[in-house]
Amino acid sequence: MSETYASPFAERYSTPEMLRLFSADHKFRTWRRLWIALAEAERALGLPISPAQIREMKAHADDIDYAAARKYEERLKHDVMAHVRAYGDQCPKARGIIHLGATSMYVVDNTDCVIAREALALVRREIVNVIAALAAFAKRYADLPTVAYTHFQPAQFTTVGRRACLWLQDLLLDLEEVEQREASLRFLGAKGATGTQASFLELFEGEHAKVRDLDRRVARAMGFERTWPVTGQTYTRKADAQIAATLAGIAQSAHKFASDLRLLQHHGEVQEPFEDEQVGSSAMAYKRNPMKSERMTSLARLVITLSQNAAFTAASQWFERTLDDSAGKRIGIPESFLGTDAILALWHDVASRPVVNRDLVRANVEKQLPFIATENILMAAVKAGGDRQVLHERIRRHSLAAADAAKAGGGNDLIERLRNDDAFRALRGRLASLGKASRYVGRAPEQTREFLEGEVAHVLRERRKLLGWKATVKV
Repeated sequence: MSETYASPFAERYSTPEMLRLFSADHKFRTWRRLWIALAEAERALGLPISPAQIREMKAHADDIDYAAARKYEERLKHDVMAHVRAYGDQCPKARGIIHLGATSMYVVDNTDCVIAREALALVRREIVNVIAALAAFAKRYADLPTVAYTHFQPAQFTTVGRRACLWLQDLLLDLEEVEQREASLRFLGAKGATGTQASFLELFEGEHAKVRDLDRRVARAMGFERTWPVTGQTYTRKADAQIAATLAGIAQSAHKFASDLRLLQHHGEVQEPFEDEQVGSSAMAYKRNPMKSERMTSLARLVITLSQNAAFTAASQWFERTLDDSAGKRIGIPESFLGTDAILALWHDVASRPVVNRDLVRANVEKQLPFIATENILMAAVKAGGDRQVLHERIRRHSLAAADAAKAGGGNDLIERLRNDDAFRALRGRLASLGKASRYVGRAPEQTREFLEGEVAHVLRERRKLLGWKATVKV
């Protein structure tokens, strides 16, 4: 075991793919790719950089001497210059042209752009697969009546599948937002110390066209078609705030799903998967706690609050550059992605293997059915010649009495009470048929199928190449 702090994201929660994206090794390898891209672009535009120097840089693109870099940073107190020196030691021919004309943010911010693009793509894949799992669940239970709740009080009926469509719709909005963030993501490019490209203009002896071309070339070398047209030393921190807000939106959707499932598990209607040897409590051996859903809500709160850090960072930047963004950004942005990744892994696992206890769902429906049926009974009695206001008062009194009796341990005898009331004698032969749950779900089954076929199927069909992801939940 480690004697120093290690992030729970690495040890317990996040997927290997997302952890790799935010690893130090991936970051520093990307720095070297950026230095190579800059040198190649500068050479192509006429600066005296030789093919041998480029070859030497490429030969050592991946074999980073981390021990040497650490020693340099202890002396220099500057991580970028430490890696410039360590790279230069490995590339003696190219030492003099590494990082030529650039400032630290050339590698730091451009690397962050690269990693954000890769991380958003991974989040998009995960969301699509959660959507597919929820869609399968919604389709399977499209017709199963269940008690709907407003104010967490029993209301009209819906179906188990129709409720899942509420979760799905939120997630479709999140997918749309993620894809918008991906599409709008830009590269910092080669902008220099204050964003004016003054150092590069000096290198190219006042040739503005070459400076513009340099910016485009390094961006394209890293897979970007657009750079920010105006920047300070950094790209605008609003870009980070927008990404963090998008991830917080996913966390909001996950929190609602997980909270709903925790409540349903309390009712015994729907439960998250429980492994054969899983222990619910160290003291109470019988317990089957919704620990995955609880973890989702916990992580969701973290991701939501981290978005506030990014917002404050964007708001507090001074002029062309201030370093008070750095420490929080190094922690907040990776953890926002790692937290979202962990949430989606849990969500996919729970949504793929839910346990629906049909008998308990039906029992809860039957318990509430007489109350739910009263609206239709009222309308039928009025049609049969009754006075709406008088009938409403009779139903109200019988309902309260039946509820009190049920709370005292009896069954719900509301239908029987109405059958024995002369005000409803015209319906005595029809009360049984008016008490079928399927009469009170409205268009829930049809809405579910229309939504799945009209909205969700299209989304999944267009992104079918992303399907097949399945995260392993460690604990």
